Amino acid sequence: MRRKMASILILTGLLFAVWNGYLWMSGIFFSQEAIGKNDIIANVENEKTGQKTTEALTQPGNGNEPALTSSQEVIPSSTAAKKMEEPIPRDYAEYEKGAEIGWLLIPDLDMKYPVYWGTDEETLMQGVGYHPGNFTTPPDGLRHTVLSGHRDTVFRGLGELEQGARMYVQFENIQYEYEIKKTWITDAEDRSVIVEKTQPTLTLTTCYPFNFIGSAPDRYIIEAALIDTTSMN
Repeated sequence: MRRKMASILILTGLLFAVWNGYLWMSGIFFSQEAIGKNDIIANVENEKTGQKTTEALTQPGNGNEPALTSSQEVIPSSTAAKKMEEPIPRDYAEYEKGAEIGWLLIPDLDMKYPVYWGTDEETLMQGVGYHPGNFTTPPDGLRHTVLSGHRDTVFRGLGELEQGARMYVQFENIQYEYEIKKTWITDAEDRSVIVEKTQPTLTLTTCYPFNFIGSAPDRYIIEAALIDTTSMN
């Protein structure tokens, strides 16, 4: 009996060692990096002129007032509202499966992820994938943008994010700023997550529990609303 228990403990220890090694290696090989000081562009409104200046945030996600670099361009304050108008429909035929299409930045995790077209297994092995479908659009479609990633690689820190946290998607020289409205856990077979939205929404999905070994039974969902757009030109 003692030998059996010892064998079980040794096997368990080996499994955890392999798992931790996999997580460490995934941080090296999967596409992700820390946010640089000029990666996020901020809209700063001039109180006297009513104009907006786009400037780079140099200390994102540290809980303090952001430090700013020099001005890049001046934008009329009505520009953001105009960007919310009904977009021209597109088929996005220029994007092939697995192609890199933009960036996802999460200041509270100090992480920046390239986003790829598709959520097939091959694409998700690269990192974060955009889910194309009848009910989804990239950010410029101003409807429902769904991004997925593996819980044990790029999205293993999602559980740390709280309501009110900001996330940014940079797509075709426009930065889309989102604010987290809610998070929840649902069954892996729940089909009510990827649905049509009438308001610009960003949804992040990953498997759950985060430390589960094997095929996880649930999904962790983050839903965020679009609160601003900024030209990156």
